[in-house]
Amino acid sequence: MAKYLAQIIVMGVQVVGKAFARALRQEFAASQAAADARGRAGHQSAAASSLSGLSLQEAQQILNISKLNPEQVQKNYEHLFKVNDKSVGGSFYLQSKVVRAKERLDEELRIQAQEEREKGQMPKT
Repeated sequence: MAKYLAQIIVMGVQVVGKAFARALRQEFAASQAAADARGRAGHQSAAASSLSGLSLQEAQQILNISKLNPEQVQKNYEHLFKVNDKSVGGSFYLQSKVVRAKERLDEELRIQAQEEREKGQMPKT
């Protein structure tokens, strides 16, 4: 009886171990694919996301912006900053999220402008 119980336990551990290994390989592959996708978006953009704690998409969602347009970013920022001011019953937490989102979008606009300048300076071959 104990022999059969030990065999069942060993088989169960093997099945769980194989499933865990397979899940780990899938997660690693997905992580590599995501890293490659971020790499295509530019190393500076990924660095800006890690520094600010917000991805570009999150910042766009917070400020309700679909395309990066400096005027629209500023307009939405000013509106959301005023609406969430603590003196008018707003939330300091939301106001700080709005500020961080604007900082992230400003950084992305700066990166895009820098890339445009570098493209313009490259000699044509």
